[in-house]
Amino acid sequence: MTERALGTDRPLRLGTRRSKLAMAQSGQVAEAVRQLTGRPVELVEITTYGDTSREHLAQIGGTGVFVTALRDALLAGEVDFAVHSLKDLPTAQPDDLVLAAIPQREDPRDVLVARDGLTLGRLPQGARIGTGSPRRMAQLNAYARSHGLEIETVPIRGNVDTRIGFVRNGELDAVVLAAAGLNRIGRIDDVTDFLSVDSILPAPGQGALAVECTAADAALTAALAGLDDPFTRAAVTAERSLLAALEAGCSAPVGALADLLADGQDVHEMCLRGVVGTTDGSTLVQLSTTGPVPSSQDEAVALGRELAAEMLAKGAAGLMGERAL
Repeated sequence: MTERALGTDRPLRLGTRRSKLAMAQSGQVAEAVRQLTGRPVELVEITTYGDTSREHLAQIGGTGVFVTALRDALLAGEVDFAVHSLKDLPTAQPDDLVLAAIPQREDPRDVLVARDGLTLGRLPQGARIGTGSPRRMAQLNAYARSHGLEIETVPIRGNVDTRIGFVRNGELDAVVLAAAGLNRIGRIDDVTDFLSVDSILPAPGQGALAVECTAADAALTAALAGLDDPFTRAAVTAERSLLAALEAGCSAPVGALADLLADGQDVHEMCLRGVVGTTDGSTLVQLSTTGPVPSSQDEAVALGRELAAEMLAKGAAGLMGERAL
């Protein structure tokens, strides 16, 4: 799209996956873009390999499986911009595409949806917990080991309704999902426990969205930048830098969260925490570092790399080859 085209009344085409969650979060971004630009926005549904494959994410590679088709549509000019769940994006950004905006992050925590209103601490011995994430498996199993609890982590796939259905029909005692996704589709009331980040660190970038367009489209890039939240961008950049430095894809058992530490209204420090572990929970490397809030992309990247180096020195490198499923 040229600068001249940005001023036309032609609807902006937003590329999105077809799932209920993707449509919900893309719809929210579309409304924000309408308000920001005064332009109509239409959703263009695109099916990705991750949506059609029935294999588990750790088997199909995880990284990029929900993203490639959207990016192909962008580069082919079939859509003007795309919305991704940031945690699905590969850490290396293509030169011809730009993350024009990372809006304010939703709740980054994982949550439990369990039978009978159970919390993590009240699950019975032998509880079967469903998740498709090696990261969640590693931390759930480590939590269980440290609390004298025997659990079985069961690999599952499917949309939110499918996953919660495993609990409702008695197949599983609980499933672990992202709070942000349930919030966005109005299902947060199904949650029986919000999992503390002291026990279960989320995926790098969890709860954040990425609004992407072509680098050549300067006018649209500038317009979309109005949706950007600088604190969220700094936090997720540090988290994804940690992930990249550990040379891990989104199917690897890595968790990370950058918290902004505020003194009243003044945000002055950032605490970055990272974890990597074996999926059986027998070994975890979990470290944190605190420093000034990064004032640039380079500073945020450096914070992630610094913590990754410490984790690698503590033995994280030997854990990265672990794959569940």
